[in-house]
Amino acid sequence: MQVIRIPALSDNYIFLLHEQKENIAAVVDPAVAQPVLQKLRSLDARLVAIFNTHHHHDHVGGNQQLLQSFDNVVVYGGAEDRGRIPGQQVFLQEGDRVTFGDRTGVVYFVPGHTRAHIAYYFAPNTAAEPGELFCGDTLFAGGCGRLFEGSPTQMLESLTKLQALPDDTRVWCAHEYTLSNLQFALTVDGDNADLRSRFSEVKTLRSRDVATVPSTLGLEKRTNPFLRWNQPNLQVAVNSQDPVQTFARLRGMKDRF
Repeated sequence: MQVIRIPALSDNYIFLLHEQKENIAAVVDPAVAQPVLQKLRSLDARLVAIFNTHHHHDHVGGNQQLLQSFDNVVVYGGAEDRGRIPGQQVFLQEGDRVTFGDRTGVVYFVPGHTRAHIAYYFAPNTAAEPGELFCGDTLFAGGCGRLFEGSPTQMLESLTKLQALPDDTRVWCAHEYTLSNLQFALTVDGDNADLRSRFSEVKTLRSRDVATVPSTLGLEKRTNPFLRWNQPNLQVAVNSQDPVQTFARLRGMKDRF
Protein backbone atom coordinates (compact mmCIF):
# COMPACT_ATOMS: atom_id res chain seq x y z
CA MET A 1 0.00 0.00 0.00
CA GLN A 2 1.48 3.29 -1.12
CA VAL A 3 0.59 6.42 0.87
CA ILE A 4 0.53 9.62 -1.18
CA ARG A 5 0.49 12.92 0.68
CA ILE A 6 -1.63 15.60 -1.00
CA PRO A 7 -1.38 19.18 0.34
CA ALA A 8 -4.63 21.13 0.47
CA LEU A 9 -6.02 24.43 1.74
CA SER A 10 -3.45 26.39 3.73
CA ASP A 11 -1.91 23.63 5.84
CA ASN A 12 -3.96 20.41 5.44
CA TYR A 13 -2.75 17.07 4.24
CA ILE A 14 -5.00 14.56 2.49
CA PHE A 15 -3.70 11.01 2.25
CA LEU A 16 -4.37 8.81 -0.76
CA LEU A 17 -3.84 5.08 -0.24
CA HIS A 18 -3.00 3.31 -3.49
CA GLU A 19 -3.09 -0.44 -4.00
CA GLN A 20 -1.11 -0.92 -7.19
CA LYS A 21 -1.98 -4.55 -7.86
CA GLU A 22 -5.71 -3.85 -8.19
CA ASN A 23 -5.16 -0.15 -9.00
CA ILE A 24 -7.66 0.93 -6.38
CA ALA A 25 -7.45 3.84 -3.98
CA ALA A 26 -8.84 5.08 -0.68
CA VAL A 27 -8.60 8.58 0.69
CA VAL A 28 -8.20 9.73 4.28
CA ASP A 29 -9.86 13.02 5.29
CA PRO A 30 -10.46 14.65 1.88
CA ALA A 31 -10.65 18.34 2.75
CA VAL A 32 -11.35 19.13 -0.89
CA ALA A 33 -11.97 16.90 -3.87
CA GLN A 34 -10.09 18.46 -6.78
CA PRO A 35 -6.49 17.52 -5.91
CA VAL A 36 -7.66 14.00 -5.04
CA LEU A 37 -9.41 13.65 -8.39
CA GLN A 38 -6.34 14.97 -10.17
CA LYS A 39 -4.11 12.38 -8.48
CA LEU A 40 -6.58 9.58 -9.17
CA ARG A 41 -6.63 10.53 -12.85
CA SER A 42 -2.84 10.50 -13.01
CA LEU A 43 -2.85 6.99 -11.48
CA ASP A 44 -5.88 5.89 -13.52
CA ALA A 45 -7.06 4.43 -10.19
CA ARG A 46 -10.58 3.77 -8.95
CA LEU A 47 -11.64 5.23 -5.60
CA VAL A 48 -13.30 2.63 -3.37
CA ALA A 49 -13.27 4.13 0.13
CA ILE A 50 -13.20 7.36 2.11
CA PHE A 51 -11.82 7.06 5.65
CA ASN A 52 -12.83 10.06 7.76
CA THR A 53 -11.37 10.64 11.23
CA HIS A 54 -13.87 13.31 12.32
CA HIS A 55 -16.55 15.65 11.04
CA HIS A 56 -14.73 18.99 10.69
CA HIS A 57 -15.18 20.52 7.25
CA ASP A 58 -11.45 20.60 6.50
CA HIS A 59 -11.54 16.78 6.73
CA VAL A 60 -14.82 15.95 4.98
CA GLY A 61 -15.32 18.88 2.59
CA GLY A 62 -14.50 16.78 -0.48
CA ASN A 63 -16.73 13.80 0.32
CA GLN A 64 -19.76 14.72 -1.76
CA GLN A 65 -17.88 15.57 -4.94
CA LEU A 66 -15.85 12.37 -4.68
CA LEU A 67 -19.06 10.36 -4.25
CA GLN A 68 -20.47 12.01 -7.35
CA SER A 69 -17.34 11.13 -9.32
CA PHE A 70 -17.17 7.39 -8.52
CA ASP A 71 -19.69 4.61 -8.00
CA ASN A 72 -19.75 2.30 -4.98
CA VAL A 73 -17.46 4.35 -2.74
CA VAL A 74 -17.85 3.40 0.93
CA VAL A 75 -17.62 6.26 3.43
CA TYR A 76 -16.32 5.38 6.90
CA GLY A 77 -16.38 7.43 10.08
CA GLY A 78 -16.89 7.22 13.82
CA ALA A 79 -20.17 5.89 15.17
CA GLU A 80 -20.68 9.03 17.25
CA ASP A 81 -20.30 11.24 14.18
CA ARG A 82 -23.61 9.97 12.80
CA GLY A 83 -25.27 12.78 10.85
CA ARG A 84 -22.14 14.94 10.76
CA ILE A 85 -20.05 13.31 7.99
CA PRO A 86 -21.40 13.71 4.43
CA GLY A 87 -22.27 10.37 2.85
CA GLN A 88 -21.21 8.27 5.85
CA GLN A 89 -22.30 4.65 5.48
CA VAL A 90 -20.17 2.78 8.03
CA PHE A 91 -20.18 3.79 11.70
CA LEU A 92 -17.03 2.60 13.43
CA GLN A 93 -16.23 1.93 17.06
CA GLU A 94 -13.12 1.05 19.06
CA GLY A 95 -11.58 -2.20 17.83
CA ASP A 96 -13.48 -2.40 14.54
CA ARG A 97 -11.55 -3.46 11.43
CA VAL A 98 -11.48 -1.89 7.98
CA THR A 99 -9.87 -3.41 4.91
CA PHE A 100 -8.21 -1.90 1.90
CA GLY A 101 -6.50 -4.13 -0.63
CA ASP A 102 -4.45 -6.62 1.35
CA ARG A 103 -4.20 -4.42 4.44
CA THR A 104 -6.37 -4.41 7.53
CA GLY A 105 -6.75 -1.31 9.67
CA VAL A 106 -7.74 -1.25 13.34
CA VAL A 107 -9.98 1.57 14.54
CA TYR A 108 -9.08 3.51 17.69
CA PHE A 109 -11.68 5.68 19.40
CA VAL A 110 -9.69 8.80 20.31
CA PRO A 111 -12.01 11.57 21.57
CA GLY A 112 -10.62 14.87 22.75
CA HIS A 113 -10.34 17.10 19.71
CA THR A 114 -13.95 16.12 19.00
CA ARG A 115 -16.26 13.80 20.88
CA ALA A 116 -16.35 11.27 18.04
CA HIS A 117 -12.78 11.30 16.69
CA ILE A 118 -11.30 8.00 15.49
CA ALA A 119 -7.91 6.95 14.13
CA TYR A 120 -6.93 4.15 11.75
CA TYR A 121 -3.85 1.98 12.27
CA PHE A 122 -2.72 -0.32 9.46
CA ALA A 123 -0.26 -2.85 10.85
CA PRO A 124 2.62 -3.88 8.56
CA ASN A 125 2.39 -7.05 6.51
CA THR A 126 6.07 -7.84 7.05
CA ALA A 127 8.61 -7.08 9.76
CA ALA A 128 10.54 -4.88 7.32
CA GLU A 129 7.62 -2.45 6.92
CA PRO A 130 6.32 0.22 9.30
CA GLY A 131 2.75 0.49 10.42
CA GLU A 132 0.69 3.43 9.19
CA LEU A 133 -1.28 5.60 11.64
CA PHE A 134 -3.85 8.07 10.31
CA CYS A 135 -4.68 10.12 13.37
CA GLY A 136 -6.46 13.19 12.00
CA ASP A 137 -6.21 16.03 14.52
CA THR A 138 -5.54 13.94 17.63
CA LEU A 139 -1.76 13.61 17.45
CA PHE A 140 0.36 16.09 15.50
CA ALA A 141 4.07 16.11 14.75
CA GLY A 142 5.32 17.81 17.89
CA GLY A 143 1.85 18.48 19.28
CA CYS A 144 -1.78 17.44 19.65
CA GLY A 145 -5.17 18.80 18.67
CA ARG A 146 -7.13 21.48 20.49
CA LEU A 147 -9.90 20.29 22.78
CA PHE A 148 -13.08 21.46 21.04
CA GLU A 149 -15.56 18.82 22.22
CA GLY A 150 -13.60 16.62 24.59
CA SER A 151 -11.86 16.86 27.94
CA PRO A 152 -8.18 16.70 28.97
CA THR A 153 -8.87 13.28 30.48
CA GLN A 154 -10.25 11.98 27.20
CA MET A 155 -7.38 13.39 25.15
CA LEU A 156 -4.77 12.01 27.51
CA GLU A 157 -6.37 8.56 27.31
CA SER A 158 -6.54 8.82 23.52
CA LEU A 159 -2.89 9.80 23.16
CA THR A 160 -1.89 7.03 25.55
CA LYS A 161 -3.59 4.50 23.25
CA LEU A 162 -1.65 5.75 20.25
CA GLN A 163 1.58 5.97 22.23
CA ALA A 164 1.43 2.19 22.76
CA LEU A 165 1.89 1.47 19.04
CA PRO A 166 5.35 0.44 17.75
CA ASP A 167 8.01 3.16 17.61
CA ASP A 168 8.54 2.77 13.86
CA THR A 169 4.87 3.52 13.14
CA ARG A 170 4.56 6.32 10.61
CA VAL A 171 2.35 9.13 11.93
CA TRP A 172 0.27 10.68 9.15
CA CYS A 173 -1.25 13.71 10.87
CA ALA A 174 -3.55 16.02 8.98
CA HIS A 175 -1.81 19.41 9.28
CA GLU A 176 1.61 20.99 8.76
CA TYR A 177 1.91 22.45 12.25
CA THR A 178 5.29 20.96 13.15
CA LEU A 179 7.44 24.08 13.27
CA SER A 180 5.11 26.05 15.54
CA ASN A 181 4.51 22.97 17.68
CA LEU A 182 8.23 22.54 18.26
CA GLN A 183 8.67 26.22 18.97
CA PHE A 184 6.22 25.79 21.83
CA ALA A 185 7.79 22.50 22.94
CA LEU A 186 11.13 24.25 23.43
CA THR A 187 9.54 26.61 25.95
CA VAL A 188 8.67 23.70 28.27
CA ASP A 189 11.29 21.08 27.34
CA GLY A 190 14.25 23.17 26.25
CA ASP A 191 16.90 20.88 27.75
CA ASN A 192 15.78 18.02 25.49
CA ALA A 193 18.66 17.47 23.05
CA ASP A 194 16.50 15.39 20.70
CA LEU A 195 13.96 18.20 20.59
CA ARG A 196 16.56 20.86 19.85
CA SER A 197 17.99 18.74 17.05
CA ARG A 198 14.56 18.09 15.60
CA PHE A 199 13.64 21.77 15.71
CA SER A 200 16.79 22.66 13.76
CA GLU A 201 16.01 20.03 11.12
CA VAL A 202 12.37 21.07 10.81
CA LYS A 203 13.28 24.75 10.51
CA THR A 204 15.53 23.88 7.58
CA LEU A 205 12.89 21.70 5.94
CA ARG A 206 10.18 24.32 6.23
CA SER A 207 12.47 27.05 4.87
CA ARG A 208 12.61 24.88 1.74
CA ASP A 209 8.85 24.21 1.82
CA VAL A 210 9.47 20.50 2.49
CA ALA A 211 6.78 18.56 4.37
CA THR A 212 7.51 17.25 7.85
CA VAL A 213 4.76 14.61 7.73
CA PRO A 214 4.93 11.69 8.25
CA SER A 215 6.69 11.60 11.56
CA THR A 216 7.38 8.40 13.51
CA LEU A 217 5.93 7.47 16.85
CA GLY A 218 9.39 6.94 18.32
CA LEU A 219 10.38 10.48 17.41
CA GLU A 220 7.16 11.81 18.93
CA LYS A 221 7.83 9.97 22.18
CA ARG A 222 11.23 11.64 22.42
CA THR A 223 10.23 15.18 21.44
CA ASN A 224 6.46 15.77 21.69
CA PRO A 225 5.54 17.29 25.08
CA PHE A 226 2.01 15.88 24.84
CA LEU A 227 3.46 12.36 24.94
CA ARG A 228 5.95 13.31 27.66
CA TRP A 229 3.58 14.59 30.36
CA ASN A 230 5.17 12.17 32.86
CA GLN A 231 8.67 13.67 32.52
CA PRO A 232 9.80 15.53 35.67
CA ASN A 233 10.99 18.64 33.82
CA LEU A 234 7.59 19.07 32.14
CA GLN A 235 5.83 18.56 35.45
CA VAL A 236 8.03 21.27 36.93
CA ALA A 237 7.20 23.55 34.00
CA VAL A 238 3.47 23.36 34.81
CA ASN A 239 3.81 22.91 38.59
CA SER A 240 1.91 19.62 38.75
CA GLN A 241 2.59 15.91 39.11
CA ASP A 242 -0.98 14.89 38.35
CA PRO A 243 -1.12 13.40 34.83
CA VAL A 244 -4.39 14.98 33.73
CA GLN A 245 -3.58 18.35 35.27
CA THR A 246 -0.09 18.31 33.74
CA PHE A 247 -1.56 17.59 30.32
CA ALA A 248 -4.32 20.17 30.71
CA ARG A 249 -1.89 22.88 31.74
CA LEU A 250 0.42 22.06 28.82
CA ARG A 251 -2.52 22.22 26.41
CA GLY A 252 -3.64 25.53 27.92
CA MET A 253 -0.15 26.97 27.53
CA LYS A 254 -0.08 25.86 23.90
CA ASP A 255 -3.51 27.43 23.28
CA ARG A 256 -2.12 30.77 24.46
CA PHE A 257 1.26 30.42 22.74
